[in-house]
Amino acid sequence: MEFGFSDLQEMLRKTARDFLQKECPKSLVRESEQNDEGYSLDLWRKMAELGWMGLIFPEEYGGVGRSFLDLVLLLEEMGRALVPGPFIPTVCSGLAILRYGSEEQKRQLLPKLVEGGLILTSAFTRPIPPAVAMKDEIGREDGMYVLSGTRLFVPYAHVADWLLYLAENKRRRTLLLVDRKSRGISLTPLETIALDKQWEIVVDKVSVPPANILGRSGEEIVTKLEEWGALAWAAFVLGGLEQVLEMSVEHAKQRIQFERPIGSFQIIQHQCADMVMDIDGVKFLCYEAAWKLSKGLPANKEISMAKARASDASRRVCLLGIKIHGGVGITVEHDIQLYFRRAKAAELAFGDADLHREVIAKEMGL
Repeated sequence: MEFGFSDLQEMLRKTARDFLQKECPKSLVRESEQNDEGYSLDLWRKMAELGWMGLIFPEEYGGVGRSFLDLVLLLEEMGRALVPGPFIPTVCSGLAILRYGSEEQKRQLLPKLVEGGLILTSAFTRPIPPAVAMKDEIGREDGMYVLSGTRLFVPYAHVADWLLYLAENKRRRTLLLVDRKSRGISLTPLETIALDKQWEIVVDKVSVPPANILGRSGEEIVTKLEEWGALAWAAFVLGGLEQVLEMSVEHAKQRIQFERPIGSFQIIQHQCADMVMDIDGVKFLCYEAAWKLSKGLPANKEISMAKARASDASRRVCLLGIKIHGGVGITVEHDIQLYFRRAKAAELAFGDADLHREVIAKEMGL
């Protein structure tokens, strides 16, 4: 079987790796955890100049016109470097506009997104129990939609220009483009293990014009967005796990105990072998799902398989990596804890392993 990539894809991988090794050192990752923005604006602009924001958007909107498989290859390299920032929420939200938006919405937003001048994010998750939140409402007043409600775990909401806000009532679910700077929107930061920027958003009687409705069925768009996001995060985690393996193997070769490298001990060898098997399983499933998406084929089962496997493998691989490193592996000074924390947070992004097992079982007719 042929699993090779085209010359353009190999060039994308090499260019991305070389660029990120230089422009995204771990010092920048650590700094982004502590600063208010949660990412480097300079790095964001440079990625836009390389065409990464527009990688899978058509040329008519200023993009490069590549496939979802190309995006997965890029995200794999970004995961290796732990690139901080709103890349995944922006690109996935942009894909929703590309597929479901009106031509006016596409012309207004996509060229700016491709240039790196626009940040998008999605606001879907409602609090449980709902009694602790502002009551969900969507009404009409003077020709405008009026929204109220609370949404949790909205990534990079504080720097977003637009929210893809899922409004719900008893009759339907509607997805609307909401200007994040609208009067009536308040933000509260949420602490996470990854120290990424997640927010609670309270929307209190925010007016939105009818022209900002995205597509006809909010339910369908959210389902598709969750598929894209799940595969994007699986690819990002894949790159991180590959880096954890490389760090662990290198440490096993250099660390001397009992007058020999610890990599010469069978237990360490078997642990590294287990890591390789886990990572290759994630890699195959990610590539298969991305290939199907790129060919316009149904891929929801394959996406769920990739995300479930990535979530499970991330725990095993990162913990084995920490064990191989020994005491230094649990210190904040060592880089491996950065990968562990981000992998742990990514388990829940766009559904954990159990949720995706339910999707797989449903696809099997169970």
